[in-house]
Amino acid sequence: FSESGVPQLVQPMIWDYAADLDVEGKVHLVEKYRRCGFSKVWFASAFKGATGVNQSLTLIGHHLKNHLQWLKVASSSPANILEGIALTGWQRYDHFSVLCELLPVAIPSLAVCLQALKNGGYSEKIKENVEKLLGMANLETETFMR
Repeated sequence: FSESGVPQLVQPMIWDYAADLDVEGKVHLVEKYRRCGFSKVWFASAFKGATGVNQSLTLIGHHLKNHLQWLKVASSSPANILEGIALTGWQRYDHFSVLCELLPVAIPSLAVCLQALKNGGYSEKIKENVEKLLGMANLETETFMR
């Protein structure tokens, strides 16, 4: 496959929005891409719009857990193979579906996910930082924001 020249022209993106994504399976997939000649891969997560076709509110905890799992995949993968992570924010499941999770209700989720990735994890201090940045008294991650 590497003789085809394809690995020098493209970088694969591995998509998974699950809160309990299979870290070991993803690490094996990254390794498989590396053996095929790809020097870089991307990960794709979601901060909103990936938990239900008619979801109207964002469950931050689901997306936070997904990002924490991706951090585990990154730390268990060969050094320097990760090119980046694309944080997707889906607006609808297809062109004929209703809109789901509009951006304003998902901004806290985006902030939490970005801070988790930036800091390599999530803690009470990071939560307090996000609350301060957003001007919120109490950021809920396991229930829907009121």
